[in-house]
Amino acid sequence: QVQLVESGGGLVNPGDSLTLSCTYTGLTSNDYAIGWFRQAPGKEREGLGCITSNDGSTYYVDAVKGRFSISRDNAKNTVYLQMNNLKPEDTALYDCAAGPLTDLGCLNTPFGDWGQGTQVTVSS
Repeated sequence: QVQLVESGGGLVNPGDSLTLSCTYTGLTSNDYAIGWFRQAPGKEREGLGCITSNDGSTYYVDAVKGRFSISRDNAKNTVYLQMNNLKPEDTALYDCAAGPLTDLGCLNTPFGDWGQGTQVTVSS
């Protein structure tokens, strides 16, 4: 059974940086992707980016490219989301998900296992 647990959320000021962690267990496949998502109140969930298990390639949506980055520590079964220059509109519940890599590419992974999320609030 795949389990993902996010941590690292909190209340930060505009312009601050924050790193979220996604620790996973139960992933037995060699080809999977871990994706980061967020959902703000009253809005749909949006994908932010993902990282592949095979070579650690990362992919981002245009909205966060250059400001957010994803990395991994395989020894700790953990994927990170580094967020810089945070803005009030980044306030959301952030969660990670895992899914099998397909020919559709990392960002189109059919993510089926989700964490419970961690809240990020950006406010002065």
